Amino acid sequence: MADGWTDRCRRTLINFLVYFPKGIILVKSVDASGASKTADTLFKLFKEVVLYVGPKNVVQIVTDNVANYVDAGKLLEMEFPKLYWSPCATYYINLMLQDIGKLEEQQNVVQSSFSSAKFDPRVVLHYGVPSNASILAFDRVQRLLAVGTLDGRIKVFGGDNIEGIMISPKQTSFKNLEFLENQGFLASVSSDNEIQVWDLRNRQIASALQWESIITSFSIIYGTSYMLVGTEHGLVYVLKFDLEDRQINILPYYVPTNVISEAVGMSLDHVSVVRVLHQPCSNGKRLLVVYENGVMVLWDALEDQIVLIRDHKNIKLKINQVSSYSDEPKDEHSDDKLELEEDKEISCVSWASNDGSVVAVGYVDGDIMFWDLSTANAPIDQEDKKMSNNVVKLQLSSADRRLPIIILHWCTNKSLSSSGGELFVYGGHEIGSEEVLTVLSIDRSCGIESLKCTGRIDVALRGSFADMVLLSSEFHAEGDCNMLFVLTNPGQLDLYDNNCLSSLMSEQKRKTSSPTMQYTVIIPTLEPQMTTARLDVVCQDMKSFTALSEILVAAKQHSLPNQTSMKMKWPLTGGVPGQLFKEDHLIIQIYIAGYQDGSVRIWDASYPALSLVYNIKPEVNDVKMGSASSPVSALDFCPDTLHLAVGDESGVVRLYGLIRSSGDTALHFVTENGTNVHNVNQGDGPYCKAVFSLQNSAVCGLQFANLGGNLAVGYEHGQVAMLDTITSSILFLTSAASDTSSAVVSLKVKFSDTSSLNIPQESVSDISGNSGKGLVFVMTRDAHFVAVDTETGNMVCNRSIYPKVKSNAISMHIIDGTSELSAEKPQSGSPQKNGSETQANMQSENTQDKVETSTTIENSYFGKKESSLVLLCYESELSLHSLNCMIEGSTKYTLKVNLVQQCCWTTIFKDDKEYVLAVLYQTGDIELRSLPTLEVLGESSLTSILRWNLKTDMEKTICSSSNGQTILVNENEAAFLSLFPCENELWSPEYFPSLHDEVLAAAVDVTKSISPTQNEKQGAPAIFLSIAKNFKAKKTDHNTDQAVHNNYLENLERCFSSPPFLKPSSGTKDRLDDFELDIDEIHIDEPVAFLSHQKIHVDKKDEIHIDEPVAFLSHQKIHVDKKEKAKETDRQKLFEESTTDSKPKARTTEEIKAKYRKTGDAATAAALARDKLVERQEKLQLLNERTEELQNGAEDFASMASELAKRMENRKWWQL
Repeated sequence: MADGWTDRCRRTLINFLVYFPKGIILVKSVDASGASKTADTLFKLFKEVVLYVGPKNVVQIVTDNVANYVDAGKLLEMEFPKLYWSPCATYYINLMLQDIGKLEEQQNVVQSSFSSAKFDPRVVLHYGVPSNASILAFDRVQRLLAVGTLDGRIKVFGGDNIEGIMISPKQTSFKNLEFLENQGFLASVSSDNEIQVWDLRNRQIASALQWESIITSFSIIYGTSYMLVGTEHGLVYVLKFDLEDRQINILPYYVPTNVISEAVGMSLDHVSVVRVLHQPCSNGKRLLVVYENGVMVLWDALEDQIVLIRDHKNIKLKINQVSSYSDEPKDEHSDDKLELEEDKEISCVSWASNDGSVVAVGYVDGDIMFWDLSTANAPIDQEDKKMSNNVVKLQLSSADRRLPIIILHWCTNKSLSSSGGELFVYGGHEIGSEEVLTVLSIDRSCGIESLKCTGRIDVALRGSFADMVLLSSEFHAEGDCNMLFVLTNPGQLDLYDNNCLSSLMSEQKRKTSSPTMQYTVIIPTLEPQMTTARLDVVCQDMKSFTALSEILVAAKQHSLPNQTSMKMKWPLTGGVPGQLFKEDHLIIQIYIAGYQDGSVRIWDASYPALSLVYNIKPEVNDVKMGSASSPVSALDFCPDTLHLAVGDESGVVRLYGLIRSSGDTALHFVTENGTNVHNVNQGDGPYCKAVFSLQNSAVCGLQFANLGGNLAVGYEHGQVAMLDTITSSILFLTSAASDTSSAVVSLKVKFSDTSSLNIPQESVSDISGNSGKGLVFVMTRDAHFVAVDTETGNMVCNRSIYPKVKSNAISMHIIDGTSELSAEKPQSGSPQKNGSETQANMQSENTQDKVETSTTIENSYFGKKESSLVLLCYESELSLHSLNCMIEGSTKYTLKVNLVQQCCWTTIFKDDKEYVLAVLYQTGDIELRSLPTLEVLGESSLTSILRWNLKTDMEKTICSSSNGQTILVNENEAAFLSLFPCENELWSPEYFPSLHDEVLAAAVDVTKSISPTQNEKQGAPAIFLSIAKNFKAKKTDHNTDQAVHNNYLENLERCFSSPPFLKPSSGTKDRLDDFELDIDEIHIDEPVAFLSHQKIHVDKKDEIHIDEPVAFLSHQKIHVDKKEKAKETDRQKLFEESTTDSKPKARTTEEIKAKYRKTGDAATAAALARDKLVERQEKLQLLNERTEELQNGAEDFASMASELAKRMENRKWWQL
C-alpha cells in the first residue's frame, strides 16, 4: 500500500506499507518532493519496494486514484503479471462526497438548515426555590440570599422580583457557600473539592481551583477576599481571590500542624479540621482552629505561635452542666472532670460572643459546650486560676442516644449588653423524635461559670431541615439578628421573626409552630398547583397593542406589594432592576397560567423580571358556574379582542374580557337548554363576559378563530363545539370524533385560506366563496383526524391515521404553504439521524399507486403556494401529510420519521420564511428538526440545561412563543428557555436585572466610618447606619476611615504573605537625628589585638558604644567626641557658665582678647595648620583601612548566609 501525503513544509512524502495476516508494517518512507511525480517515477519507486519484499510475496498494490498512480499501477501489472493493482476505496469515496457537496442544491440545503436553526438552548430566567436546595448564604451588605442545590446550581434572590440562577459545569452538591460580601462575588466548595468563585454580574464562574485533598472547612474573613481552608489531614491554608486578575491564589502562609501536634501531645496528620474561624477583635491576626477530635487551638498568625489550647481531656477543667430537657430549664452543677468522659468528636462550632471570648461547640454525641477563651489575654500566672471555670456543658435531651449537633448559630441580645443572646440549634434531640429547630435564651451576665438557659422553644418545621441563616431586617448599629431564614425540603424557604420567637418563649411554650413569612413565589407552581399555561405575544402592529399596554400599566400601579406577616419587612432588597423599555418597543408578552383551584394568573412578561398583573378567581360574586373550583384544563388568548378563554375539568368554559365599557355588567350563562343573563358588578380587572356549560366532560382544547369572533372547544370525550363570542351563543356541538370517544389532543381552525382547499362540494356548499366560513381540524388521542365545517358542524372528513407502532397522538400542526415550502419535493429513503427511519409514499403495494399518489400530492400541494401541510406527531413517529390530500380522503404521507424515543410534546417555531419543529422526549431530551424535511438540526436535554428530570404530566404546563422562547415548570421552579440566539430586544442584556448593586458597593467603600474590629462587633448592617448618618450629617473623616481600613488589610497582608516563621523583618529604622560630624572630633586609638564579637554603634551624645555581635577582627577603636554644643541654647552660649537667671556681665577688651585671640606669629599659625592637615590625612587613611576591613567582614557574612540559605532550601518545613 502506498500512502502519499503533504506535510506542513509542503513536502511530498510517500509511505510504503505491507499488509499481511499478522498486521501492517512500514517498509520505508520516501521524500518525493524533488521528483517529478510522473507515472514512470512512481513505477520505479513501487518496483523497488516489490523487489525488496519479493515478487512472489506481493499479491496486490493499493494506491490513490489519481491519474499518474493509475498509470503506474498498470505498468506494475505489466512488469509483474501475477500482481493486481486497485485504487483506494476510501480516497475514491472522499472525492465523490466532495463533488456531491459542491452541488448547488446541496449547498443550499446545508446553508438553510444551519442558518434557520442555530440551536443554542440556555436559561434566561428562573423563578422559585429548587426542590433539592441544600445550603444558604446571605450578603448582609447587598441584601442578597444565595441557595445552593445538590446538582450544582446556585439560585440568588434579591428584591423587586429579581432572581438569578448560575449553573456549574459539574452536577455536584455544595459543601460550603459564602459571599465575598459587597464585592459582587460568591464562593463555593463542591463535593468534589473544587473551590469556585462566581461573578454575580456576569452570572458565571470567575475562577476555579481544584483541591487535591478533601476540604472539611471553608470560611471567608469578613469584608475581605481572604479564604481559610481546612483539610482532612489537619492542615489549614490561606487563599486570596484577586479581584483584578479574577484568580484564586494560594498564599504561602499555613498553620503548621507539627507545632500544634507537639503542643497537644498527639499527631494531627489524620485529624480533620472541622472549622477555622477568624477571631473578632483580633485585628485579623488570630485564628481559631477546631479539630474533629475535640482539640481547639487559638493561633496567632502574626507572631506564629499558639495563644491557647482547649481540649475536653484537660484535667484542670470542670463542668458546669446546664440541662434544658425538662419542662423548665434548670442548672445542674457538677464537679465531674472532663477527662473521665469518652472521646468527644466535634461536629460544629460558632462564636457565642461578639468579641470572640466565648465559643459554642456542638458534639456528635448531642452535647453543647461553651468555652471561655478570655484567658488568652490574661497573664500566664493567672491563666490557670481562670481555666477551672471556663467550660459549661448544655444538653437538650436526657436520652442516651441523641442526634449530633448539626447547626449552631449565635445571636447577641442587645438588652443583655453582649453578655447573652439566643442560640439556634438543630440536632441534640433523641433519635427518632420530631424534627424541630431549637432556640435557647442564654444569660451569662455573671460570667460563664454562672451561665443560665433562661428560655427554650422548639419550632416545628414544614419539612426536613436543610440549612438556616441569621439576618436583620433593618440596618441596626448593634448588629442584633432579628430574623432568620430556614430552608427545608423540598425547596421551602421560611422567614422567622426572632422577636416573635422570644415572645413565644416568654409564654413558656415548649413546642410551637411559629407563624412564618414564606417566600413569595413569583410564579406559583405547587400552592396552588399549576395545571396548564401559555405564552402570548402581542406585536405593535396589532390594533390592541396600545390598549393592552395601558391595561398592564394601570394594573401594575394598582397591584399590591409583597404581603407582610407579623409586621415583618421582607429583608431581601438587593439587586438592580434592568433598564425600562423605550416607548417605541415592539412587543408585549404575557404569561398566563391556570391552577388546580380554578384560578388564573396573568403576568407581564415583557420585562425579564415578571410582574403579576391579575389573579382571576373562578367565582363571579354569587353566580354558580359549574363545579366549584374545578382545575383549569385549557387556556386561549385572543390578541385581537383581548379576550381570555378558560376551560376546566368540569366542562365549563369562561370567557373573560380585559377591556370593557362602563355599563357592561351582563354575564351570560349558556347551557344546551338556553341562556340566562345576570347583571353583576364585578369590580376592577378582567370581567367575565359569558360562561358556557355544555358538557360534563373536561375541556381539552380551546382556540379563538375568525379574529376572535368564534371559539372552538374540544372535550375529553371527543366532542367539538363552536361558540359565538360576540352573541354568547352556541353555533354547534358535534358528536364524538371517534367511535372510542377519545380525547381531543389538538384543535386548529382555518378561515382565511379555506378557498384553496379541495373540499368536496357535497360536504360544504359554497364555502370557498365565503371568507367567514372555514374548517375545524381535530386530532384525537387514538389517531383520528377530523375536519368539521365551522358553520354547520358537519364532518368534512374523518380519517384514522394510525402510526406503524401503536402509540397515542401527541399533537397536530398545520403549516401554511409558502413559496419556500412549495419548492421542496417529497423525499424517499433519505437516512435520518439517531437511527430514525424515513419512508416516503410506501403504503401501497402497487407501483402504479405510488406514482399516482406522488402525482396527486404534487398537483394538489406543491403546485400551489397557498397549500398547507399537516404534521401529525405521535409518541413513536412523525408524519407529514398534504392537507388537501387528507381532506380528499387520502391517508398517505409525504414523509415519515420513526422516533427512537417516546415523544411527549412538540411545538413549531417560525419566522417570516422558516419553520422549525421542537420535539421533547419522555427522557427529557430536546430535539430540533427542520421542516419539511424533518432532519435533526440539534440536540440537548433538560438534564444538561436545567438539571431537571421530566416528571409525569409536566408537558401540560410547557408553553412557548413562535420565536423560540419556552417556559417549563417543575415542582417549585419555573424556567424561561431561549432555544435560539434571539435578536428580539425583549431579551437584550441591558434589560436584565443585575445581582450586584455597584452604586451601593461604592457608597459603602467610600463611607467606611467604623473599623473592621468594630464592624465585627456590631455586624455588617451597622455600615448602613453609618452610611445614612454620614450622608445626612456629612461629617465623615474619609482619610481617617481609609487609614483604619488600610491598616486592617495591611495587617492581614503581613500575616499571610509569607510562610510561618519566615516573615521579613520590619526593619529597624535609625531613630538618631541627623547631625554633622567633624573629622577633628574623631579619635582613633592605637591598635589592639582582640577578637571583637561586638558591633560598633555611634552615639551622637558621647562616644562609640558596643552593642551587637559581629564576626570580624578589630585592631582599632574609633571614638567620636560630640560636644554638647548642639544641645546648648543660644542663651547658654552667650552667658557661658552662668545660669539662665543671671544678668549679662560686662567684659573688658583684654578679657575678650584673652578668650578668643590666638597668640603667635604667622609662621607658628602656618605650622599648626600644616600639622592639622597631616593629622587629618592620617585619620582618613585609617578610616579607609577600617572601612575595607568592615566590608570584607560583611562579604564573609553574606557568603555564610548564602550557604545557609542553600542548605535550608533542601529541608522540609517540618524539619525547621
